[in-house]
Amino acid sequence: MRKAVIGIVLGLAGTAQADEVVIAALGDSLTQGYGLPADQGFVPQLQRWLDAQGAEARLINAGVSGDTTAGGLARVDWTLTPEVDAMIVTLGGNDLLRGLIPAQARENLQGILKAADSSEVDVLLVGMEAPGNYGPDYKTQFDAIYPELAAEFGSLYLETFFAGLRDGGVLPDPVTLRPYFQSDGIHPNAEGVSRIVEGIGPKVLELIARTED
Repeated sequence: MRKAVIGIVLGLAGTAQADEVVIAALGDSLTQGYGLPADQGFVPQLQRWLDAQGAEARLINAGVSGDTTAGGLARVDWTLTPEVDAMIVTLGGNDLLRGLIPAQARENLQGILKAADSSEVDVLLVGMEAPGNYGPDYKTQFDAIYPELAAEFGSLYLETFFAGLRDGGVLPDPVTLRPYFQSDGIHPNAEGVSRIVEGIGPKVLELIARTED
């Protein structure tokens, strides 16, 4: 019903707008574009990549630097405005930096996916991989959150935001990756974002196709 109503409203606004898929990118500093010129962040670069593919899509930057999965859950309802057709969820990095309990991150992400499901919004869930310094049990619990929730909700899934930096499916040595990151070693630079977009872009095209079906 929600989609039908929105379709009527968009139809009144014109055919071009009705054909456009609006995607909210809900995330943290990686999504927001921390430390980069406004036009070199993840969302602007991904928008240009989609435009080059001929995709009729418009991205909304819903990234907030420092946000945890709890922060994402707190603002998901007002992120899911009536115009939003799909959502990219990239959260969990700050939960890892703070060593937060995996069960809490799971519950928060589950809440986000429930909100999207209630709004009939398709989701691409982007995973996070925990470092080994919290111990094998923590890593096993945290890494399992994303594929399990994607299966539970039928969401599209990408194993990691940094998939585009992988070489043959494996992340190279950190020293090799240094040219793609800012001086903090956490946030990608413009060239790194470009490669990240190449990795995530095809999944976003799948998201658009699913939304249009």
